[in-house]
Amino acid sequence: MPFAFEKHFDEYVIAALFDSADDPVVALGDGRVVFPDVDAVFEPHPNAGILSAVIHPSGLGIITGGDDGRIVWTTKDSGPIEIAHIKGAWFDAIAANGAAMLIAASAGKKVYVFDIVKKTAPVVFEHTASIADLTFDAKGRKLYGASYNGVAVWFSRIAQQKPVLLKWAGSHTKIAISPDDKFLITAMQENALHGWRLSDAKDMRMGGYPAKIKSLDFFAKGKLLATSGANGAVVWPFLKANGPMGEEASEINAEESTMVTVVAGSVEDTLLAAGTEDGRVWLAELQSTGIDWIKREKGAAITALSVSGEANRLIFGDEDGNVYIYEAE
Repeated sequence: MPFAFEKHFDEYVIAALFDSADDPVVALGDGRVVFPDVDAVFEPHPNAGILSAVIHPSGLGIITGGDDGRIVWTTKDSGPIEIAHIKGAWFDAIAANGAAMLIAASAGKKVYVFDIVKKTAPVVFEHTASIADLTFDAKGRKLYGASYNGVAVWFSRIAQQKPVLLKWAGSHTKIAISPDDKFLITAMQENALHGWRLSDAKDMRMGGYPAKIKSLDFFAKGKLLATSGANGAVVWPFLKANGPMGEEASEINAEESTMVTVVAGSVEDTLLAAGTEDGRVWLAELQSTGIDWIKREKGAAITALSVSGEANRLIFGDEDGNVYIYEAE
């Protein structure tokens, strides 16, 4: 089918996102940021690579972390604005919170928290192991870092604190928190999820995956969690007080010939998109039984995917640098 936007950038697509104005923005591995709707390309990390990206806490533009020790905010109107430059840092993970106007970025065992309103020196946390991924709670009061043997929990604005630890043996590589702050979920180096009910730290293991889970996303007002790591998109229910405890996951549109590499859902609706390792993308409305193939042609693995806030557009990209925008009729 024809796409509203289709372009080749010859570089791994790190992130493909929509900001709060539903403007699409793409971060590329070679340090470039692209705004497809206005055909603008910026270089916030010249001669360096982007390792992580997230929408700015204001909702406008993108924050990128690079292997050049820089954290940069890029908008389509102003271009790149440097937020921080920490020599020798590789910013592997980044998180943002609009309620508190905070940005957190991790480099190895250190986490830096920036208040972008006060513009004071960052609060710095040190951990015993490298932080692989970060997420704030809804109000930005707490920051959660996925690491080795569990999750470190800090109060976002308090320096010189020892984190509370949510412990589970193994390496935790990705992290997501439910929108109501009741459940924290991590993907592990082994083929499993692990979760905690935050009210009492009761934990749960969610296994049975054939592959490592590289993508997870809460959607449908937090009632569902989708993940990659299987032939189809795996969806866990969070409909009851105990969340997924005692519940079975569903696998959507399993294809034996490929694996799902990335998932993205609509914040408000039961609309789920998935990209595969053989370059295809599909869209499913989970309250019906239909699957719409947005991209049927095989190609490079899909590496980034997002659903717009209005749930009428998809943006996705692959490891060869192809970027596509699909618009619903």
